[in-house]
Amino acid sequence: MNTQMKWKIARAFSVVIVMTGIVSILTGCANYPRDQSSKLEIGFIEINSDINLRRMIVHNSRPKGIVLFLHGFPETLYAWRDISLILARDYEVHAFDWPGYGLSSRSPVDRFSYAPQDYAYILKAYIEKAGIDTSKLIIYATDIGALPSLLLALEEPNLAKTIIVGDFAPFNRPQYMYESLQSLKSKPSSDVTRAYMNKNRDEILENAYRRGFSKEEQFDISQEFKDDMFRGWSQNNMTSADAFYYYYSHFTRDQDYFESNLTKLKTPIKVIWGERDFYIKKEMGIEFSKKTNVELILLPNLGHYPHLQSPQQTIEEIHASFNKR
Repeated sequence: MNTQMKWKIARAFSVVIVMTGIVSILTGCANYPRDQSSKLEIGFIEINSDINLRRMIVHNSRPKGIVLFLHGFPETLYAWRDISLILARDYEVHAFDWPGYGLSSRSPVDRFSYAPQDYAYILKAYIEKAGIDTSKLIIYATDIGALPSLLLALEEPNLAKTIIVGDFAPFNRPQYMYESLQSLKSKPSSDVTRAYMNKNRDEILENAYRRGFSKEEQFDISQEFKDDMFRGWSQNNMTSADAFYYYYSHFTRDQDYFESNLTKLKTPIKVIWGERDFYIKKEMGIEFSKKTNVELILLPNLGHYPHLQSPQQTIEEIHASFNKR
């Protein structure tokens, strides 16, 4: 075989390799939702001179609606990241860190009380600052995020198209709550529990979502989410446990106010509850559903964090709420 023939064969082989590589790249891009990652933005928004919230927005150029996720203890906005990327195929999705969590502000308690009612103010301000059209909004709120949403709904009946709440304590019913949560509702036990929580940060962040399940039933969360909770636990001389403690120091007051004003609740509500919730028993959800005459969905084999344990179920509930006439 002469030199010219060898060169032609080599050239043809190179073209095949290049074309194969291009096809592989294009195929990989087609299978990967590349546009979703590029739409995700994490930054900060100023609520007032004392409060800056870290927030996440996943954009959609032609959204069918807007979703706002509100996290619980000891979470951060990263609890919603993967769910948000999927939902952003149809909707614009928002989430933020509550004050005292993640990388949001930790104002001194003489300037911000961390009470459910104060969180309701934060929620209202966020919606206004973000320019969210509430007629197209679904709020999905769990744990400490739920009562502030409902307190705000008492005053703002057009707050959202629907508010989905679950696994929280709308009423002052300590008998339905985990022992350590009961202890946070009054002194001196609340101080003891606060100290214990601050001393045991690593155990709490590693196992809060595992409790109530056997080893075989336990599930895990992403390392990225774990790292974010650890990173955001302590900022400006305040921990998330401290914020949780302050929230609970006003909890009974705000629960009683909410229960005494239930007749003012006009916003469409849906209640979703993990049937095996280890921290707040399903009986709390059942009572709330009956008192407000709203739909209750009990989720078999799920606990206090349904959105972490079964993200697909959360996604389906959001879709169902938008499709409901």
